Amino acid sequence: MKYFSFFAVSFIAIGLGYLSAIQMGPVPPLGLLLDPSHGFWQNSYSEDDLAREEIEIEGLSAPVSIRYDENLIPHIFAENELDLYRAQGYVTAQHRLWQMEFQTMAAAGRISELVGEVALELDRMTRRKGLGYGSEMGMKFLIENDPETLSYLEAYAEGVNEYIESLDQASLPLEYKILNYRPEPWTPSKSLLLLKYMTDMLVGDRDLEYTNLRKILGDELLNKLFPEYPEEVYPVIESGKVWGFEPLTVEKPDSIRYPDDELLLDPLPQPEEGIGSNNWAVSGSKTKSGNPILANDPHLGLNLPSIWYSMQLSTPAYTVKGASLPGALGIISGFNEWIAWGVTNATKDARDWYKVTFKDQSRSAYRYGDEWRDAEVRLEEIKIKGEKKPFVDTVIYTHYGPVVYDRSFRGDRQDTNFALKWTLHQGSNEQKTFLLLNQSKNHGDYLDALDHYVAPAQNFAFASQEGDIAMRIQGKFPLKWEGQGKFFMNGEDPAMEWEAYIPNDHNPATLNPERGFVSSANQHPVDSLYPYYVFDHTYEHYRNRRIIAELESMDQITMEDMMKLQFDDYYLHASEALPVMLDLLGENYEKSEQAEKYLSELREWDFYADPNQKAPSLFITWWNKTYVELWKNLSNSKSPIVLPNNYQTSKLILREPEFELFDHKETPQVESAADHVKKGFEEMVNQMRKWESEEGDYSWANYKQTTINHLVPQFESFSVKNIYTGGGRGIVNATSKGHGASWRMIVELGEEVKAIGIYPGGQSGNPGSRFYQNFIPKWANGEYLNFDLRSEGDLDSVLFTTQLTPSK
Repeated sequence: MKYFSFFAVSFIAIGLGYLSAIQMGPVPPLGLLLDPSHGFWQNSYSEDDLAREEIEIEGLSAPVSIRYDENLIPHIFAENELDLYRAQGYVTAQHRLWQMEFQTMAAAGRISELVGEVALELDRMTRRKGLGYGSEMGMKFLIENDPETLSYLEAYAEGVNEYIESLDQASLPLEYKILNYRPEPWTPSKSLLLLKYMTDMLVGDRDLEYTNLRKILGDELLNKLFPEYPEEVYPVIESGKVWGFEPLTVEKPDSIRYPDDELLLDPLPQPEEGIGSNNWAVSGSKTKSGNPILANDPHLGLNLPSIWYSMQLSTPAYTVKGASLPGALGIISGFNEWIAWGVTNATKDARDWYKVTFKDQSRSAYRYGDEWRDAEVRLEEIKIKGEKKPFVDTVIYTHYGPVVYDRSFRGDRQDTNFALKWTLHQGSNEQKTFLLLNQSKNHGDYLDALDHYVAPAQNFAFASQEGDIAMRIQGKFPLKWEGQGKFFMNGEDPAMEWEAYIPNDHNPATLNPERGFVSSANQHPVDSLYPYYVFDHTYEHYRNRRIIAELESMDQITMEDMMKLQFDDYYLHASEALPVMLDLLGENYEKSEQAEKYLSELREWDFYADPNQKAPSLFITWWNKTYVELWKNLSNSKSPIVLPNNYQTSKLILREPEFELFDHKETPQVESAADHVKKGFEEMVNQMRKWESEEGDYSWANYKQTTINHLVPQFESFSVKNIYTGGGRGIVNATSKGHGASWRMIVELGEEVKAIGIYPGGQSGNPGSRFYQNFIPKWANGEYLNFDLRSEGDLDSVLFTTQLTPSK
């Protein structure tokens, strides 16, 4: 009972919060929670307290050894892959069962089962986007095309279920007790659903907003504010690359008729702005050791339990280590004896919207060209906690995909219907990509593995012991004519249809470029010489330039250099925008004592967003206030729109401070960028004065208040607040208030592979365990854990060992 006092305080806080948080649904039976034999007291343990030397499970063909290192990272040694994945399922469930199930229930649109009617609209939206349908198509694909992968998924599920069956009320993870439900059996489709959930997290579109902007601004002004190839594009695949293939051709229609509706509906939820990832690999020609080095740090929401779970998986054929996703097989970002790989989001538009014209109110048929096509009806039955009858939602599917908004769902916002076409809805086998990467030995194996990958589009960085480095932008990408999918399209017109898909070997890729490195940070994938149309609304403009500039300047690179780069706090956006803002401000401001103090701190700033610095707090507040003023005309639009990004805004205030849209039409005077910079400065001074009077310290860490929330935000006692760390959006160390580097990994591929890694959390999903959040201080300071591959002999004196044996 080492963590009894922590747990008691946590329980009291959670209990009070739960009782007052009506939105969380029915109150749990507190008597059961307080029961000393079955309640929360039974969760006040660390995993080594309850370690068992031997556990019998069904289905194993041979014993499996699991050795836990000092950080509770399991090293699983199995004789074959079926036993390996069965053991992975069992071990992952031991430490992350509630997280696994909660995430898949969210992906399936089943949160109403846990918290009641308050989640019904959320569940309806999830179902209407078609995540469950996509998982079903994935299962159909596996059944018809890949029984081997399906058998591995089944073994994993059986391992999870072995653990579930061993649980009594006392040993249930705490969240089950608080929310008052029990785990249900795991299935292979849940593993696929988890991967669809990740796709939904990482993919967005702005078709609605761009459609509205086109009407408001016209094509010329739209292209000025949102250029598809702005200045200073440093693409993922090096500029000037000669493509060694004959591209497929696609004809743009002679005339394009876009839907002309007044669109007032809410857009789908989008990935949070500024979220992305970094990866890079440097060749031996640039390293001190002569060995390639690969680095990866995916940027996602910071949650507890962490989105990642670290482990090593070994068979006689290979050993792989890195970060796994609880619920999915194998390692997602990691390395083995021969290669390393890492992923970042490729941000390529893979979702399009089509206006559907139904024949009549029955919606049984819709127009396509000169014919009426039959629509399909999918009934979504949503169970609701506390209700006897489920809610049944009727979702219409066209050949494009599901009709998300219609007369029965947010129909008051529009009088038309739009179908969502998305590669997620197509049968695919992303799981096989990672299973093959886990045992790949060279560049050829890596390419073969990626051929199975469809969504979400990812930049796969690669390095091998043979000395190769590579990058490939992988996904299933529609063959589009220029501009296709940027705006809402007319579903009646077959010319709006995706004609085909770009072949895998035409996807942008590079191998051993002359510059000696590959890198991606969610920027433009290619330059304008790439022969296919490429578009997305979220390309990054700062992290990628900083990484490329640093890698170009480096020589004799070491792993320590890569650590510093992953934790780099240089604020490139501020270094480019602040001098312009100071110049526009000039001497035309109220010269109070505090204004002078703030200006002095800004002028002396070295542009590093370190946790103790005060200038980053001043800059981001000043920039945000100015940004609101600059784009007030556009923001006042009744229809949903997207505003120009920070990069384009910075260029405009530098080069066109008198830009027409900076003038507020409702005022008699003509405003310029200088007026908005001045007003933004005055508002910054007032806000910071208030902050100082109420909070005191406005150093960057205290101001941005990085917080790692529990997956249920109301469970505040299971969260970690106000972490002392630097970085921020648009910075290589992209740690903002609730997002950032969810996993940092660096691997050097010499004769003996060297690796380090860290993530913000801990291996355990149990808030009462000392392994629940123990990595956070190291992560916040830019420190790492030793992640070298370890043999059974290297693990004799570790935390504990468990032997999984076949049931007798």
